[in-house]
Order: sequence, then structure tokens, then C-alpha cells
Amino acid sequence: MNEQTRTPAGRRVLISGASIAGPALALSLSRHGYQVTVVEKAPALRGGGFAVDFRGAVHRTVLEDLGVWEEVNRHQTHMGEQTFVDENGTEQMRLDASFMSGDVEIFRGDLSRILYERSRNNVEYVFGDSITSLTETAEEIHATFERSAPRTFDLVVGADGLHSNVRRLAFGDESQFLHHLGYYVAGFDVPNHLALDRTARWFNAPGRGICLNNYGRDPHTAGVLMVFAAEQPLVYDRHDTAQHKRLLAERYAGLGWEVPRILQALEHTDDVYLDAVAQIRMDRCSTGRVVLLGDAGYGATMGGMGTGLAVVGAHVLAGELATHADHRTAFAAYEARIRKFAQGCQKTAGGAGPMLAPATTGRIRRRNRIYKALNSPLLAGYLTRLTVKSATDIELPHYPRPTPLAPVSAR
Repeated sequence: MNEQTRTPAGRRVLISGASIAGPALALSLSRHGYQVTVVEKAPALRGGGFAVDFRGAVHRTVLEDLGVWEEVNRHQTHMGEQTFVDENGTEQMRLDASFMSGDVEIFRGDLSRILYERSRNNVEYVFGDSITSLTETAEEIHATFERSAPRTFDLVVGADGLHSNVRRLAFGDESQFLHHLGYYVAGFDVPNHLALDRTARWFNAPGRGICLNNYGRDPHTAGVLMVFAAEQPLVYDRHDTAQHKRLLAERYAGLGWEVPRILQALEHTDDVYLDAVAQIRMDRCSTGRVVLLGDAGYGATMGGMGTGLAVVGAHVLAGELATHADHRTAFAAYEARIRKFAQGCQKTAGGAGPMLAPATTGRIRRRNRIYKALNSPLLAGYLTRLTVKSATDIELPHYPRPTPLAPVSAR
């Protein structure tokens, strides 16, 4: 191994975000000898969230490299096929589990906990805090925080999602980079009145899709997923749950199937997720000593394998930093390697909204006919191959092998 490979590009790294991308990178960098601090605005590790999936050899290689593949498999959802119905509940078509859930599917909160538990003995986690400013010098970068005392690092990584704070501080307002795809997604929990068990039911009206699902964790609770079209970005407060409820009730008013019962249950829930189906598009995702990872730099949101893209990005970024002595060279190599892959995932994501919430009754019927045909024995496996293609469109280099860390038992 040459001297360049043995010399990490700046050992003190601050990562913003403790969801998936941040802990994945923290785990990899700590095994390469970096001193890593992760700052997270939430007061504790966030549980719950939507299920996320991995598919294809590239995703598996990265999870194996992180040492979490077997544990991810132990916590997978084992979700079954999903059925699309009309307003009377009559089946229109089905989608195989592998199309919606990949090779292995796990709740975002479970994956976040696994990565956190594997890294926490070698990584400093600071919860309930956020970066307020970044000032760079020739040799280092100074960070100030909402609550903690100012500190100095060699590098800063923004792994803090679609609405990244680090991206705002280093690159400017998100309006320059956030591209609205014409749809919104919402999620919340309701009573499982259909007694679903590891399956889902989807109903469509023009421009609106709504799903009831149960992943087997709690037989009494069902998740609701809403996807609806909006040609222009909606104006609302991202932190106002009451406003979210009103907006969703208005969008889905007057629909059949189980929608009235779902909207009635919505009135009594305190936890509602609502955000645009959007993508981050940037000419470059690094500047000086700051680099963006995952949704913060090239978010693919729903349908674009965003979690798989995030862990692959973390793998590549850690590998390039461990390979190159200078962070500028490492960042350039990371961006060059991840860009095409990210763009492919984003292209795949562009079809999620029209597929889950077709604009007209005619398009709903057409989608159903197409997917019924693709699920036929003659074309069995085609849908799965279609989704795996973008997930595997990257060649992973043989990076320096990091030092294995002893497994940490779950709390």
C-alpha cells in the first residue's frame, strides 16, 4: 500500500444528520481511523418512518462492507404483494412483493438504529443540536451550533436530507436546487380496520393515490400512504400538523373506498408526514471542505431507491477519502463516480408519481392493464429486472479495507 493510500484526507469530520446516510458514513470513516462527530437536530434517534428497500448486488455489497447485511435481513418486513382496488374494493391488479419491496425491505427507523448501534462506540453523536454557521480557513473549518460550543474540524458532511441545513449554509437557499416533480407524499397511522397482514391495498382517483398497509409489526395499526398531484408547489408550513391535516382532507374529500374512514382517523392522529416528491439537482455537491451526501446532494425521494443511493454514496465517499491524501481530490473522485449513478436513480424516481397517482381515469386503467400484463407468467421477472437496473449501474472500486469493529448488541 502506497503512502497516498495510508494517509486519510483530514481526520476530524463533522456529519450533519443521523438518519441513514450520516451513520453509514460515520461507521465507514471510523473504521478508517477518522474522528467523527454526528450532530442531529432531533432530540434522539428517530424511529418509525416508511419502509425502505435494497435490491441488487451493489446494495448488498455495500451493506456487507458495513457489516450489517445479516442484521438487516433479520429485521426485514417480509411484506407481501400489493393489491390495487376500485372504489368498491374490487381487485384491479396486483404487484409482486419484489417490485415494491426489493430483495430486502426494512423500516427506516430500524436501519438507522442498526447503523447507530454499530458505530456509537467509535463515533460521537450529539442530539438536539444543529449547525448555525460554517467558516472555512486554508487548514480547517469552524462550526458554530445552536446549543454546543464552537468547534473546529477538517471536513463537514451534509447528510441531513432533502431540506439540508448544511447545503443552505454552504451553497445557498434550497430553492436553487430543489426541483418539484409535480406530486406530494403523505403518511400517518390509523387503526387496521381491514385486518391487513403484511400486505397493502391501493385505491386511485384521478391525480390521487391512497394506500392502506400493514407490515406485521402491529396487527392493530395500518399505515396510510397518500400520493397526489399538484402542478404548482403548495404553500404550507412544514411544521404545522393541523395545516397538513386540512390540506389532505381537502385533497381526498368525496372519494370512495375506505377514504372517508381514513380521513376520520386522520383527525385524531398527531404524527403526519407531508412533503413534496422532489429532487435535488446540483452541478456539484462539494465546495471547499464541505461535501453533501444522499438526499442533501442528489435526493431521489420516493421511487428512486434513495436509501440505497445514500448508503452507496457513503461507501464511495468514505473509500475516496481513505484513498486520497487531499480532500479536494477525494471529493472530485467521489462526485465523478456517484454522479451518473445518482442521475439514473433520479430518472427512475421520476416515474413514481405518475405510476402511483395517474392523472386521469383513462390513465389509471391503462396503468392497470400494463402492470397486469407485466405480471403475467410470460413476462415474469421483468418488473424486478427493471428496478434492479438503476440500482446496479455503478462499478464499485476495491477501496482500502477498513478495520473491522466489534458488533454492538442492541439496547
